Amino acid sequence: MFERVAEIEERYSELERSLARPEVVSDPERLKRVGQELAEIRETVETYREWRRLAGEIAENEGLLEDGDPEIRELASAELDELRPRRDESAARLEQLLVPREPRDGKNVVFEIRAGAGGDEAALFAGDLFRMYSRFAEEHGWKLEMLALSETGGGGLKEVAAMIAGRGAYGQLKFESGVHRVQRVPETESQGRIHTSTATVAVLPEAEEADVQIQEKDLRVDVYRSSGPGGQSVNTTDSAVRLTHVPSGLVVICQDEKSQHKNNARALKVLRSRLYELEQERLDRERAAERRGQIGSGDRSERIRTYNFPQNRVTDHRIGLTLHKLDRILEGDLAELIEALAAARRASLLEEGA
Repeated sequence: MFERVAEIEERYSELERSLARPEVVSDPERLKRVGQELAEIRETVETYREWRRLAGEIAENEGLLEDGDPEIRELASAELDELRPRRDESAARLEQLLVPREPRDGKNVVFEIRAGAGGDEAALFAGDLFRMYSRFAEEHGWKLEMLALSETGGGGLKEVAAMIAGRGAYGQLKFESGVHRVQRVPETESQGRIHTSTATVAVLPEAEEADVQIQEKDLRVDVYRSSGPGGQSVNTTDSAVRLTHVPSGLVVICQDEKSQHKNNARALKVLRSRLYELEQERLDRERAAERRGQIGSGDRSERIRTYNFPQNRVTDHRIGLTLHKLDRILEGDLAELIEALAAARRASLLEEGA
């Protein structure tokens, strides 16, 4: 392991030196690539240097255990009791950091939430999920941009699409795709019976133009007037946009903006990300025979999590984790869930010898 980290440190030093070269500084694209690579390996290098410093201090104190002065031996022993756990923590962190990062992890996220089975309750639950992810993004200092919104008359959401822009957003949220199930007593339920409803979440890495090329001849563009809850017109101009990608059959509708141009641009963002994800899913299927123990497929038809209100409980079915803090999770406290899923994924990759 440490041989590999030493190579990464050498690469880091080489990149740092390159920042002083005129040919790099004068080329914005090259400078950007160098900066991105530095950022990607910085934590690994810093953790390795911390481990090496601690290992050196441990070796030094272990030598003092043979000193003739009892007081020095006692001080050295106390130092070792403090240094050894810190060194082991650094080594464990290094092991995690050496698991190959998936190329998409650093991308922004386009996520879509749709009400599933359960009528009005499903729409209200879709709204709860959107609020949960919005709070999570806010806590991380990420920017959330609405792309499309379709509300119900009762305060719920039929569907919503938004983009979360921030470093590592996709890496944090990629395990959220799938069917989310809620169990609770609706406000309109006089007998106190628990109802079950669902909502689907799709988390897509934002695709840039370089990732997906969309030909104009493959697009059908329809424009019409926007409508709000209940079908009432909310715009007097044909600003809503429906894009149909003819080869794949994918359809994206955006009507949140009053500008047709803005709606078209947002619809293209969603379409490009969906096409990118379709291609990634195709590649994943091709590699599926070589992989084991994945944390779910990310398929929207897969039930991944249950939110039980009477017991204040959330259960992630993929890793068998149950937490009794539903109230905090719905406020965006997803860290424990996400870290458990990421840890299971790392363990799976390490087992495969990745």
